[in-house]
Amino acid sequence: MRDSGSTGRAYDIVLFGATGFVGELTARYLAVHAPADCRWAVAGRDRAKLEKLRERLVAVDPACATLPLLHADASDPASLRELAASTRVLATTVGPYIRYGEGLVAACADAGTDYADLTGEPEFVDRMYLGYDARARRSGARIVHACGFDSVPHDLGVYFTVKQLPEGVPLRVDGFVRSRAMFSGGTFASAITALGRGPQMLRAAKERRLSEPGPVGRRVRAPLGGARRSRETGTWALPLATIDPRVVVRSAAALERYGPDFRYRHYASVKWLPVAVGGVAAVGAAFALAQFPAARAWLTNRYAAGSGPDEERRARSWFTVRFVGEGGGRRVFTEVSGGDPGYDETAKMLAESVLCLAFDELPPTSGQVTTAVAMGEALLERLRAAGLGFRVADVREATGVTDR
Repeated sequence: MRDSGSTGRAYDIVLFGATGFVGELTARYLAVHAPADCRWAVAGRDRAKLEKLRERLVAVDPACATLPLLHADASDPASLRELAASTRVLATTVGPYIRYGEGLVAACADAGTDYADLTGEPEFVDRMYLGYDARARRSGARIVHACGFDSVPHDLGVYFTVKQLPEGVPLRVDGFVRSRAMFSGGTFASAITALGRGPQMLRAAKERRLSEPGPVGRRVRAPLGGARRSRETGTWALPLATIDPRVVVRSAAALERYGPDFRYRHYASVKWLPVAVGGVAAVGAAFALAQFPAARAWLTNRYAAGSGPDEERRARSWFTVRFVGEGGGRRVFTEVSGGDPGYDETAKMLAESVLCLAFDELPPTSGQVTTAVAMGEALLERLRAAGLGFRVADVREATGVTDR
């Protein structure tokens, strides 16, 4: 853990965007679970909204009556620099990140402040690597994107699965995602923005590939694969071209424990073929509409920013990610599971990530790093203690007959 006294920072943790839907859930989690000596604050551009949030937090923990309220605006670089300089760890829930996120990454990279967000936007992550990884390495900042459902269950789920397999051998892991959940206006806006930026996303990915060094003497990859009937899960497996496999591969590139030749494939797991076909059609339609500015605006406006499912609906939501890993003659079946993935569990994951960065003994890292690389075992154990399931379902000898 970094010595908070030696940094001269006023706070251990600052949460930016705390008045948004997931931001408030994260603030509520911190109010209950942050250590008593944790110096934390909430930040945003609207003082009145912050004051109302603090009033609601007092009902959770009366000590929040003195919770500091900090002003910062994503369009005001000076306020972001001041915010980053005030704290050891800064978390943000303000998206779409491609539109509102760069200034805060820049400020943290320059100030040596650890940064965590909830982005699922590949273009943003690649652009931040190109612009700020080297600056963060020099300052000692850890820039950790995707600290929610994108991509903690997948990144740490593969990390957990790899630990069950032999070392020093080629490894193959497939992940199968199932969930029942709704999404908020902010999440929907981020998704539509990303769908409408296909050429920019591809360009950023190419620029990153050309500039980022790969692992020496090892190979890591995440092929998209095709739709198929999975014998392993008894479901239809639809390839998911999300940020999650990219995060997994970056963890694999940085950690030799993933072996000399690592491959990961990422799927949505669907029981019924008509549902699978309908899902593919819906994604295709959303992608087509997102290419037109007027259609993007119409889609985004269907869900108000800051909105989301109520507590009763979230209580009925759940997710599971099942992994099949193989290597060295061993085959393992693991599972990561939890409640509402988009909001309650995402808030938990982000809050535990920043608590982990602030207070746990972690490997020495800096620059843009994944959750598995930056926090690994410490975050996994935190999430287990917080109620997320990480379990080994079965272990077998490899038969050579697998879904390929």
